[in-house]
Amino acid sequence: EVQLVESGGGLVQAGGSLRLSCAASGFTFRNYAIHWFRQAPGKEREGVSCIAKHDGSTYYADSVKGRFTMSSDNAKNTVYLQMSSLKPEDTAVYYCALVGWMPCTTAADEYDYWGQGTQVTVSS
Repeated sequence: EVQLVESGGGLVQAGGSLRLSCAASGFTFRNYAIHWFRQAPGKEREGVSCIAKHDGSTYYADSVKGRFTMSSDNAKNTVYLQMSSLKPEDTAVYYCALVGWMPCTTAADEYDYWGQGTQVTVSS
């Protein structure tokens, strides 16, 4: 059974930083994409950042470019989202999601496995 477990959310002031972690387990496919999405109240789920295992390519939403960095520790099957210069509009529940044998896509429906989410709140 594939499991994704996020951690690292919290409350931070604008301009601050947080690092989210997503620990993945239970999957056997060698190529996959793992994506950080976020969803703010009343808004659609938004793709934030993604890493594709097969070629190491990454994706960042325009709204987070230059502020967020996604990385992976293959030995730990864990990906991280380092978030800096946080803004109140970054407030959302952040989810990691995984799909096997596909490149990065921002279409949430394509992802088969989801974590439970972690709340990030940025105060002004």
